[in-house]
Amino acid sequence: MRLASRSAAAALGAGLLLHAAAGLATADCRSRPAAVGWPAWDSFAGTFIGDGARVIDPSTPNGRTTSEGQAYALFFALVANDRARFERLLRWTEDNLAAGDLRAHLPAWLWGKRDDGSWGVIDDNPASDADLWIAYALQEAARLWDIPRYAALGQLIAERILREETVVVGGLGRVLLPAPKGFMPATDTVRLNPSYAPIQLLRRLAAGSISAESTAQWRAQIGTTRRLTIEGAPRGFVPDWVVYQAGQGFRTDADTAGVGSFNAIRSYLWAGMLAPSDPLRASLQRALAPMLQVTARTGTPPKQVDTRTGSGIGSGDAGFSAALLPMLSSLP
Repeated sequence: MRLASRSAAAALGAGLLLHAAAGLATADCRSRPAAVGWPAWDSFAGTFIGDGARVIDPSTPNGRTTSEGQAYALFFALVANDRARFERLLRWTEDNLAAGDLRAHLPAWLWGKRDDGSWGVIDDNPASDADLWIAYALQEAARLWDIPRYAALGQLIAERILREETVVVGGLGRVLLPAPKGFMPATDTVRLNPSYAPIQLLRRLAAGSISAESTAQWRAQIGTTRRLTIEGAPRGFVPDWVVYQAGQGFRTDADTAGVGSFNAIRSYLWAGMLAPSDPLRASLQRALAPMLQVTARTGTPPKQVDTRTGSGIGSGDAGFSAALLPMLSSLP
């Protein structure tokens, strides 16, 4: 089973996502010259993207690639109006992570050098957060660049996510599983990652759905994501992983002992980046305010938080600080 160790994939994009949010707030992607005017993207691409449009994670053995890395890079390329690199990233992802056809397969999570020395898929279990970002990036690329095939592919991936990576749990509703396999230990119990489903993306996929049923399923997940974020963090600190059991509610995940770190930091970023008009923005930011209070008191966000007690351990890096800036900037 894939656990919560994908720290580099979670942390790699936080700072650049913040830059992306600023770029989207100040410019129309359709009016920007390709790959010009965003040094952060040029630096990211030059450092982490190989010649074959593979996002390389230098913190992993032999520089592995994750579907999350590819997904974030697709979004960054979209914001940068870098159509050529977007297409190359998409092609590499499809050829290497989806058996050559994203219409038929969700992308495998992990690719790299195998024990026998060959290169290829190491873990074929998809990662639903990456799948959401890919579907979102494709639908937005279709809208901004007027490429219908991107819209069709994004809609197909979104439908596959609903079929393969969501489940209805009693007392909670429809929820996004972290992956199709390995996160439902019992029919009434699920292991969830609160950072996997940004509400912004759920709203966009609901708007781009191909049927009323799909629209309703995406909208239902907005409510369950709010509950997961707030009820799964009763002291205001989001855990990396949490367990929900029908009739019992949320409880601490035994494998990670309630720690909030490289995964959870994204939840604060998503809440901070919600549009001021979003009806859930105020309640989410109010619920997560304790993390801001700790950060204001110590000067840096903690690298790890025991979400059961609220006690922090160590200091998070620049990516952690960047992830909190949108929420901090929205304080009165």
